[in-house]
Amino acid sequence: MRRASDDDDGSPEPNKKQRKLINNTDGTYLVDAGAGTGKTFAVTRRYANILDTTDSSPDDILLITFTRNAAREMKDRIVRHCDYSMAELADAPIQTFHSLCHDILQEHGFDAPSLLGIDDHIPSTTRIIEDDLVEEALFQEFFEQFTDGHPEYSNILRTISDPTELLDLINELAAKGVFPTKDGWYRDSESHLDGDYSEFKQQFDQMNTPRNEGSKQSRLRSKLYRYGKNKCYLPNAPPKDEIRGDGKQVPEELALRVFDEDRESLKEFVHDVYFEYLQFALSRNYLNFGFLQLFAFVLLCEDHHLREQHGFDYVMVDEFQDSSEIQFKLALLLADTDNICVVGDWKQSIYSFQYAAVENILEFRDRLSQFASELNSDHKRVEYDTSSVQNIELEENYRSTQTILDFSEESLVVPAAKYDSVDVESVRNRIVHLNSNSDHDNSTIRALQHEDEHEALLTAIDTIVGSPEYRVEDDDGDLRLPQYRDIAVLTRTRDFGRELQQVADDHGLPMAYEGGIELFRTDQAKLLLAWLRILEHDGERGWAPVLERAGYTLDEVKHILETESYPDEMLAFRDTLTSLDSLGGVVRRVFERYGFTGPRADVLLHTIESIRKTTTLTHGDLIRFIANGIEHGSTHEVNTSAEDNSVTVQTIHATKGLEHPIVIVANMNSGRFPPSSGGSQTIMYDDATGLRHRKTYSEAHGQPYIYDNWRVDVLRRCLGRDYDEERRLLYVAITRAESHVLFTAGDDPNTFLEELPVDVQSGDPDVPSFDTSKDEGQVLEISLPDGIGPEGYSPHSLMDETVYEEVEGGEGMEFGTRVHEYAEQYCLGADVDPRNADERHVKSLLDSLPGKLHAEENAYLPLETERGRVTLSGVIDLLHLTSDTVEIIDYKTDRSRHAEPEYRKQLSVYYHVLTDMYPERTVRPSIFYTQSGEQVSIDALSKSELRQLVMETSTE
Repeated sequence: MRRASDDDDGSPEPNKKQRKLINNTDGTYLVDAGAGTGKTFAVTRRYANILDTTDSSPDDILLITFTRNAAREMKDRIVRHCDYSMAELADAPIQTFHSLCHDILQEHGFDAPSLLGIDDHIPSTTRIIEDDLVEEALFQEFFEQFTDGHPEYSNILRTISDPTELLDLINELAAKGVFPTKDGWYRDSESHLDGDYSEFKQQFDQMNTPRNEGSKQSRLRSKLYRYGKNKCYLPNAPPKDEIRGDGKQVPEELALRVFDEDRESLKEFVHDVYFEYLQFALSRNYLNFGFLQLFAFVLLCEDHHLREQHGFDYVMVDEFQDSSEIQFKLALLLADTDNICVVGDWKQSIYSFQYAAVENILEFRDRLSQFASELNSDHKRVEYDTSSVQNIELEENYRSTQTILDFSEESLVVPAAKYDSVDVESVRNRIVHLNSNSDHDNSTIRALQHEDEHEALLTAIDTIVGSPEYRVEDDDGDLRLPQYRDIAVLTRTRDFGRELQQVADDHGLPMAYEGGIELFRTDQAKLLLAWLRILEHDGERGWAPVLERAGYTLDEVKHILETESYPDEMLAFRDTLTSLDSLGGVVRRVFERYGFTGPRADVLLHTIESIRKTTTLTHGDLIRFIANGIEHGSTHEVNTSAEDNSVTVQTIHATKGLEHPIVIVANMNSGRFPPSSGGSQTIMYDDATGLRHRKTYSEAHGQPYIYDNWRVDVLRRCLGRDYDEERRLLYVAITRAESHVLFTAGDDPNTFLEELPVDVQSGDPDVPSFDTSKDEGQVLEISLPDGIGPEGYSPHSLMDETVYEEVEGGEGMEFGTRVHEYAEQYCLGADVDPRNADERHVKSLLDSLPGKLHAEENAYLPLETERGRVTLSGVIDLLHLTSDTVEIIDYKTDRSRHAEPEYRKQLSVYYHVLTDMYPERTVRPSIFYTQSGEQVSIDALSKSELRQLVMETSTE
């Protein structure tokens, strides 16, 4: 197979359509780049061609990608085809939207919050929160404060059981460009919250059209048969017969009746939560990715000089189908000319849960004009012509056989459920047919079904490996027999893949699961939670799982709990945990007790420590947070990588952009693909219906009760369920395959499998014992979230925290936290009294210091290492500034002082940060031992010594 996407010195010339994209650089272009059509090859050569044929420099060209890895790859490819070196492209704007917005705010955004009426700033030390769990913990902390401060919203607050739903809503609104100001909403964004009646009515009419040429009732009337079932409405809610009417359709006036609802108080509530959460984040010196874009957008809208200064001669956006509405508008603001090129494939838009708007690419022309008009409503921000758009369609596929490409198109027009309907003609008219460049087409497309799907799938893998029927291309273009490494099992949801991994391990088949796991549902998390509860004196809920893990029967556990006759050895372990000074020490001791090692334990420890360091959650709050994670299945990426010759298991989302010779699309079962629809959020948003509240608190029957909102129940049935993205997921899964595709299902195949043009055969669950011993050097790898900056470490990462585990007779972590909280509050001028000797010593210290005092200051130290740029970041307990000195003071509550060499590493990081900030002053790092009130000076390590520590830490 000749690959025009292999961009090396021996790569072929571009095909006709790729050449058109490369050579046409001026004007506005919409590029349909289907799966495997070499878009990266063409985009990077286009960039190099702009440099070679115009006066533009890299600073004049904006190339937006959606991951840091993609940006690095593009820079590498561009260097091969232009006169610029990698060093010269190092700072070129080839980056993600988030990274670009971060750069704009770092340079110009200090006062950006004031544009929304927020009295705060965005300093250069602002942290970017990338971990969803960490932000959820921060939001929980904020929401408790908000609840206490807003008794006027008590009725709405009573209806909210999971506050993180509000965080999801805020992030969704931010992605759509809906921002709060101090006194209202930014520009005309409030109109989004009101919905669009004409759009809703169109969907209502479609759902309310009688079926079978008028002989059968409408789908809407049929769905409303369950109106009121398992619901409790207010007394004024209309009865079911009034809602459904007595014909084939529901009454026409129902549309306006359910749409028209007073939502002013709900909008005020959402406004205040949104605005005050922005204030909270800024006060805690952090932003999430959505807020980066929010403030950058507002800054570019309001600062006309800055926008003109930052305008680019050329703007290119890759993977445009994954862009949000606010990102589309950012691209328009950043373009100084109409030289805009967006590249993507609507058929691969699968990230709506991350706020991607497939309409950006499907309705590009209309949105281009609409968004430009909105931005120009009060000032000419988009000064170029947006009326002329040229199309380029990349049609030559360098990945799959023609058989697979033709079959993949069928996935876009098959129904996903019993009542799902597809406008087949409209979809087919949008599809750009792809032509395979493959030298061979021996593709096999099959489907297997068996109630023991895991075993049948493994049996199929055994049949495939080494089979002439499933030959695949080698690097020379010849056909060879398939191996385990050629096979990828793709699933819609995570759980099937993990279950399959376990069954494969039981039979000895080499398999590597790559993707997210529900971190807090692991044994490590559950036992850690149990011991934390024991430390919090939550006896029964803590002791029961610990005793069960130790092998006690249920009757024995019941007796022990009733008599509180806990085993002495367990009580001794509890006392050991109580005496430890750090949360990390507790976690490590628990993991050590049960032999927990590997990536799950490491990522769990990393996550918990991040939450604890970033928030002010108490010990009890942390317990509730972990318990909530167990209940809701919060996920983190933890990859297990076996030997080279292994089957890969991934979710379809995780495999986008990859390719495999043989793809098995598994778990093609009803309720799993597409997944069963879950419950909606209590406060929900939809473009057509706007902001809605599914619940209402009232005392209508003389007793306080949370009622269901009948209007919202009807509205949801009018909108139906959109299965288009599920079809696109199926398309993405199929087009990952180069040569062969296999589908597997259990005892209830889904509608997809029933409707696809493939015969479903009975599977064979006769799994052999595989003689494939695992490599002795098996490695477990951790994949952390993809960020926007250099690799990050905490100073604590350099410290050997096992030293804390040797501490006996300490006051414990909670005591240390309280002392630090007192120190911060007293430094900030709060009226707080010391409660113990440690806090009295802190008060005496603070009272004795002249000059300026700064508590809880963030510190960031970038280091260039052999592994690239690394940033060490931490929080300085106290900075004492005088005219000629900078004193770093770190509070320590431990009694033994034996960890002082480890503290030196931490303080050395802070020393170099402050030395760089205040080169004209003397910087003095020190430890203040709160028990004795003694201050000890520390000699800082050099930067070269810190670099060596980083390298040693990264190889452990």
